[in-house]
Amino acid sequence: MRPFVLFAVAWVSLAAGCGFGGHRVNREVIMNPAHAAFKEPAPAQFKVVFETSAGSFTVAVDRSLAPAGADRFYNLARHGFYNEQRFFRVVPGFVVQWGMHGDPQIGAQWQSAGIADDPVRGSNKRGTLCFAATQAPNSRTTQIFVNLGDNAYLDAHGFAPFGTVVEGLDVVEKINAQYGEKPDQMQIRQQGNSYLQEQFPALDYIREARVVN
Repeated sequence: MRPFVLFAVAWVSLAAGCGFGGHRVNREVIMNPAHAAFKEPAPAQFKVVFETSAGSFTVAVDRSLAPAGADRFYNLARHGFYNEQRFFRVVPGFVVQWGMHGDPQIGAQWQSAGIADDPVRGSNKRGTLCFAATQAPNSRTTQIFVNLGDNAYLDAHGFAPFGTVVEGLDVVEKINAQYGEKPDQMQIRQQGNSYLQEQFPALDYIREARVVN
């Protein structure tokens, strides 16, 4: 059984108004978790397409499963927060994890921007999407993981799935796992993508994540 604590934080080098993969990113907005742009309720159902260095995959979200998680994910995705992020934790049969921003200045703003815990209404089955968290209440911030196996034991520990990979799960499963859990989250917090690119150059990454409906 894997350890159930899946640490959460957030971090991509952005200049004001610059874009990745054709998506314009407003640094002023992303630097401020309290900005009104992050308070919009998500649609009842929506999808997010992830264009990555390993290929594309699509996540379908059902807000009724975990409203707070769905809202946070929707607003981060629609404002380009996940663009250029590395898949820094890849454990075959367990999880693929991301959500630490490549720009440490941006990531620092989100470190304590937790959202309220959602009741667990679904199970952590293969292909489902969850926010990472610590053992502390209301500790979900920006880190996300896809379950690569049946991790139903996470249900009892408060991990509330809010979506499912509906296209490209084979892509998720081929994301480079050669580094496993070696990337150090403290170093990512302090140095962002520069640390990951120097120490783990073959990590797959997100070119663009966009809401499509």
